[in-house]
Amino acid sequence: MELQDEIVIHATKEVVYAALNSPEVLQQCIPGCEELIKHSETELEAKVVLKVGPVKARFSGNVVLDQSGAPDAFSLTGQGNGGSAGHAKGGADVTLTSEGETTVLRYEARAEIGGKLAQLGSRLIQSTARKLASKFFKSFADVVNEAAPV
Repeated sequence: MELQDEIVIHATKEVVYAALNSPEVLQQCIPGCEELIKHSETELEAKVVLKVGPVKARFSGNVVLDQSGAPDAFSLTGQGNGGSAGHAKGGADVTLTSEGETTVLRYEARAEIGGKLAQLGSRLIQSTARKLASKFFKSFADVVNEAAPV
């Protein structure tokens, strides 16, 4: 499954990049995130509760960041386990482009799922993934827009 979109954030690229690397900001924006622990500059651990159709699961997983293109671009990969509900792994490539005092954030994400979740049907999974991604980026834009000086 692949997702892509872009969002305009009313803050400089540096502010947006810093927020994308802030565990506090990310925890606030990730739907269902109960805990986000930063182990190093490139490694995070997350605990997230998600409901996909009739299946509700608590996932725990690890995320690794590749910041070699920072602050213009970076990528992340991760995997999580939801116990009997199944597992997921995937990643995303994010690019940040300055346009005056705003930043255009573009992302391309991909995910693979297994277990009970995979049995729910691709349309439900795709729809839920789009909603979660949209909710994350809307929350992220709202948080950064509020924090950025006007």
